Amino acid sequence: MASPRKVLNVGGNSKAIPLPPQYAGFEHLLLDLDPKGQPDIVCDARNLRSLDAAQFDAVYCSHNLEHYYRHHVRGVLGGFLHVLKDGGFAHIRVPDLQEVMRVTLDRGLDVDDVLYQSPAGPIMVVDVLYGYSVEIERSGQDFFAHKTGFTAKSLLRALQLAGFPVVYIGTGNLEVAAWAFKGAPDPALRALFSLPDP
Repeated sequence: MASPRKVLNVGGNSKAIPLPPQYAGFEHLLLDLDPKGQPDIVCDARNLRSLDAAQFDAVYCSHNLEHYYRHHVRGVLGGFLHVLKDGGFAHIRVPDLQEVMRVTLDRGLDVDDVLYQSPAGPIMVVDVLYGYSVEIERSGQDFFAHKTGFTAKSLLRALQLAGFPVVYIGTGNLEVAAWAFKGAPDPALRALFSLPDP
């Protein structure tokens, strides 16, 4: 019997936070810098090259990449390539700064105005730009702050510069989503997310 596919959830905080339903059949390993959420691997994503190479079918990174300085992003993405099997992919979700700016201007919002309501509570414009202020204050940890930001174009460029040959980009709900493949995409993995032929 074939072993299950494996997904590395980078910076996911806790396994209590569900992954998208497409990962239902995957073995889920959580990697996080903060041991409080009981990750399987306590590690800074800048140090992914310290892990064994080519062991994951997918890397899932939701609203974590923006927590690294711009000059570290290429190294983090290179770490994703390192841990991925050939044909595997990195699924990355980040705030869409272009759309956030457009909505902020269209609605005449100030930085302290509420942009949207989340399960965690109201999210102000400044929270999307610089990190969720409530969490930063409550935890006292500056790793919850945002240190860079992305648009669809800049995330695509960052992934290409890091060495991903096939990248799909989508936008919606004030975020950019990317599926970046290592080598030729595995057709079954591509089909999971209804991605077109490259």
